[in-house]
Formats: sequence, structure tokens, C-alpha cells
Amino acid sequence: MTHTRLNPPGLHPGVAVAGQEAPDFELVNQFGEPVRLSELRGRNVVVVFYPFAFSGICTGELCEIRDNLGIFEHANATVLGVSVDSKFALRAYAEKEGYEFDLLADFWPHGEVAKKYGVFDPATGMSLRGTFIIDAAGIIRYVVVNPRGQARDLAEYREALSALGQA
Repeated sequence: MTHTRLNPPGLHPGVAVAGQEAPDFELVNQFGEPVRLSELRGRNVVVVFYPFAFSGICTGELCEIRDNLGIFEHANATVLGVSVDSKFALRAYAEKEGYEFDLLADFWPHGEVAKKYGVFDPATGMSLRGTFIIDAAGIIRYVVVNPRGQARDLAEYREALSALGQA
């Protein structure tokens, strides 16, 4: 299954689309440890771009992932949360909310990975609310980009991950 949903359609030119190879990247997590996407081959990866740590909708979305981490583990999927925050802010955020998945700092050069995926908003200096589900071979299979203020639907992640298991 490949699925790209831009909400609203056409609003986000340049967004990486389902069916293409995922742009590789390396960012540090909340502990300062490097995480390289290509080193996760052999596992599915869910890359969740979110605007900022400690903001309301972002916290709600990431807490929903935290509370349903079994869905991702069952699908042999690694969750990577990505924002333009520093690793220091992300560490405090992860500790406060009890996140047991990596939060990656796309801090400097500012938003470079979000730019690769077409979800950086230069007018506000933040990532858009975009999710990319990448299969074990490194191919993007699911994309959703929601406008500011609209949370993503965990049920869609579950459906996309289930479809990967059937492929």
C-alpha cells in the first residue's frame, strides 16, 4: 500500500511522496546520540515531524504514540519524532512526558531534514505536521501532512502499518 494525503491537497509542494526512496538523514536524539535513517533498514520506520516540543497538539499526538507504542512494536517499526528544537529541549520534553522513543533535533542547520521531506515552513521556522511511514527497504509507503492546528489520526498509522505487514 502506498498512500499520500496532503491536507488540504496541493498546499505543500515538494513533499516527499509514497513510492519514492526515503531521503537519508542523521540527527542526534535527546541524548546527543546520532541516529541515521539508513542504519534502520530491515525495520519499518515512522518519522513524525512536529512543530515544537511542549506545544499542546504536538504533546497530545506524541502521548498517543507513547500510549500505543505496542502498535508500532508489533509492526516491527521504529518511531522517530523530529522537530527543530535543540537536543536539550527534547531531553527535557521526553523526560517530562515519558517518551521511550527517539526525539531527533533538526536544530542546525535549522530544519534541514524537514526541508528534505518538504515539510519545513520557512515563514514560521518550524516543521509542518507530517508523517512518513517507511518500509524495511527504505521506501516511503505512507505520507500525511496536516495543517497547523489539526492533529493526525493514530488509526491511519495502524492501517498503514498493517498494510506493510501484508505486502
